[in-house]
Amino acid sequence: MRNTFINKITEMAQNNKKIMVVTADLGYSVLEGFRDLYPSRYFNVGISEQAMASVAGGLALEGNIVITYSIGNFSTLRCIEQIRNDICYHNANVKIVSVGGGFSYGQLGMSHHATEDIAMMRTIPGMKVLVPSDPEEAAAAAEYVINTDGPCYIRLAKNREPKLYDKTDYKLDKMYRLTSGNGKAALISCGPVLKNVISAAEILESENIIADIYSSPCVSPLDTASLKEIIDSYDFVFTVEEHNVTGGLGGAVAEVISGYPDRKAVLHRLGLQNCFASIVGDHDYLCEQYGISAGKIADAVRGIIK
Repeated sequence: MRNTFINKITEMAQNNKKIMVVTADLGYSVLEGFRDLYPSRYFNVGISEQAMASVAGGLALEGNIVITYSIGNFSTLRCIEQIRNDICYHNANVKIVSVGGGFSYGQLGMSHHATEDIAMMRTIPGMKVLVPSDPEEAAAAAEYVINTDGPCYIRLAKNREPKLYDKTDYKLDKMYRLTSGNGKAALISCGPVLKNVISAAEILESENIIADIYSSPCVSPLDTASLKEIIDSYDFVFTVEEHNVTGGLGGAVAEVISGYPDRKAVLHRLGLQNCFASIVGDHDYLCEQYGISAGKIADAVRGIIK
């Protein structure tokens, strides 16, 4: 996914001389293509994420479109003040790219997990938040942010994520329905955990429990029109995310539907339940432990709607 995104940025930079990349001593084996083609538009500021954000803000205020690139929590939580003050306050045209969101760096422990980043980014005025689930959504995200003025946050995974579904009449900033069932429940997800959601729906279907799947790669601004249709059509809505349910996709959905007291659907949020991932393990192990593996998602849905 990260390679697809950067390759698309590199391709677009050929015709758009304003595109620049700033990294904090990361991106080896990923950014060299951009660096070699456009050396005057590539900057490595060293292990200094706060400086990376401030430099990007300054370059953007000179009329450039600037990509910052680092590990999920380092490009966000470590430099939140610079993002807020130097980028968003000025509506600077900076695109903050984090790789290894969620549990991607699971073996390195809580310090390398990015499980609060979506919440923090979407609370900053003017920040658009994108969480693609597969390489095609990542490529669409690259085009979207380059052609969108102002600050954007793009959360990418790094584990050779597969294509998850066929996109027909697809728009990145809209919720996209993957299935055409007529079930009681809707499963809304963002990011690569969508793969687990698809598998969970297959498990449930084998038990004659139909759950429709929606991809929501744009968390902020949320596609409220589609969400309104969903909460009027289903008895239950489940949000599934590799993130704390507080402030993430589940929080964003809860904020919107709270304004519709006559809605049909009841909301349930699957993800980290306002806690840290305090154990160490690979990505799949942590998904299992914190309730967002395919089996655990199926268990949660089954336990509520049966």
